[in-house]
Amino acid sequence: MKYAFWNNKGGTGKTSLAFQAICRFAEKNPTKRVLVIDACPQANLSELFLGGLTNKGGLKLLQRQGLVPRCSLGGYFQLRLPSPYSPPAFQPNDFITNPHSLNALVPSNIELVCGDPLLELQSNAINTLSNTQIPGTDTWIAVLDWIRDFLVPIEKQYDRIFLDCNPSFSIYTQIALASVDRLILPVMADDSSKRAVQNALSLVYGLKLPSAIYNMYAFNTKLEKANRPLPKVHLIAKNRITQYMGPASAYAAVLSEIEADIKHLMKANPLLFTFKDIGHGTCEIRDFQTTGVVAFAKGSPFSRLSAGKQDIGGHRVQVKEEYRKECLKNITELAGKL
Repeated sequence: MKYAFWNNKGGTGKTSLAFQAICRFAEKNPTKRVLVIDACPQANLSELFLGGLTNKGGLKLLQRQGLVPRCSLGGYFQLRLPSPYSPPAFQPNDFITNPHSLNALVPSNIELVCGDPLLELQSNAINTLSNTQIPGTDTWIAVLDWIRDFLVPIEKQYDRIFLDCNPSFSIYTQIALASVDRLILPVMADDSSKRAVQNALSLVYGLKLPSAIYNMYAFNTKLEKANRPLPKVHLIAKNRITQYMGPASAYAAVLSEIEADIKHLMKANPLLFTFKDIGHGTCEIRDFQTTGVVAFAKGSPFSRLSAGKQDIGGHRVQVKEEYRKECLKNITELAGKL
């Protein structure tokens, strides 16, 4: 089963959520093999898996990108640029890293295809290739299959495959979304996230487009024309809730509006969701606060994080054990739905 963490709004909250959820899934399922593909040019998720700020995750990421071949998704895409419409001979393992070997806090059953800023540089060329007219070849579909092609030789080796996607709907994001079965949509309790969820569903499923003319060029239209399945919404992770007293009233009001929108869409488009009851498809995640900041800096799952005073970048901060346990409880619930 392949999942994508994606929303149409930036921020490190989604990255931290993805990191903690994937690590917790791997911890709770030690016999299962997990592959993570970081399809975001910022590569924040990769830095976390490789050690975070305090364990030189950024430097280790640069070292992976400096290998020949370049050990990252950008390295694989670089291989595809001269051969965009049929996969060349390649070894997927050339582009895969075991992060546990570089960051012992990460479960050993996770493997990683690192993110790469090269994706942004490659996007114009990839767009051009996807729009080239070649008789008898659907060039857009051939390009959107790049990650599918990468997974064909190795997919059966993994029990779960997770992709972290850029908030933009650029061509590399579309390649990632076209390769997964299910979507996980993290949402924050603010009006911009409400709009982001609506935008995300419009981009993927063509819902509530401003004009029928957009249907001709929509992501869903082109995939359906090629008889390719669309990913289904599997989980909406509702974030930005107070750590102390449950949902604060202001946050709860926005989250309720988002939930009402989802219910309406479920009723009108039930086949776009893996769940029939909103309770099965949502999960409340309390604000990670200082606990999340420290875990992010250390590249540490909550289960491996120590409570007490910590030195982060020259600043003394304190992780309270009760908050760490609450974060772990929340992320365990989310991981149980993956």
